[in-house]
Amino acid sequence: MRPAFKTAARALGLRRSDLVAARVRYERTVIPAMRRRPAAASGRVLCYHSVGTPEWGINDVPPKLFRSQLEMALALGYRFVPADRIAAGLGQDHELAVTFDDGMRSVYDNAAPILANLRIPWTVFVVCDWADGNVDRPELFMRWHDIRQAAKAGAAIGSHSMTHPDFGSLSDEEARIELWVSRRVIRERTGLGVDTFAIPFGQSRNWRPGLSSLAGSLGYRTIYAQAADSRVEGTVPRTFVTRFDRGRIFKAALRGAFDRWEEPA
Repeated sequence: MRPAFKTAARALGLRRSDLVAARVRYERTVIPAMRRRPAAASGRVLCYHSVGTPEWGINDVPPKLFRSQLEMALALGYRFVPADRIAAGLGQDHELAVTFDDGMRSVYDNAAPILANLRIPWTVFVVCDWADGNVDRPELFMRWHDIRQAAKAGAAIGSHSMTHPDFGSLSDEEARIELWVSRRVIRERTGLGVDTFAIPFGQSRNWRPGLSSLAGSLGYRTIYAQAADSRVEGTVPRTFVTRFDRGRIFKAALRGAFDRWEEPA
């Protein structure tokens, strides 16, 4: 963001989050008219964050909209499958998977009942420190009891790191600690051996090619990113879903209109 623009924004009383939201809304509206692609022949993994946590801004999809998105996909002939099926290259045309980053409490309270009602499998990637309560507003996050209950109900659990850092700025040793310790903590807290990891922030700038090999050496089988066209080779693409994705915008997302789109820095 240019200095002059920052100064003008401050003079108008606009916060950075307001500007990002305005940009995202504009891009999510305009891009579908510019890019039309067929449905992914190998399936598509959707990336959500919260479902009824307004504090999460553009990442928060209200429960009513979340249900309507899933029902729209079903009405369009899509079928929901586990994310690991698509990650393994077994997905087919018109197959979708639902994943959530961060481990938000609203996912457990609001999304899980909707998914159960529609018989849709889902995956949640948890940040261990946040699940331990070591975060501002701990009430916004699933705790380990919730995560264990979600797993018992059929949700797949993966790692989203210990502290949610930008892996693009970490040394190899720092990255190794985040990867290895989070996998160990999840096993200790839940009894589950996880081998899937979702990159915090998820953009191309947040991961380096060598980190995939490092993660593999530590027991991770699958690394989920975002942005199909700009992700690091060897990672699994996901389609980022925002609170602006209604009607034609969500349909366009399912067709791949946002396969090049990355969330503003």
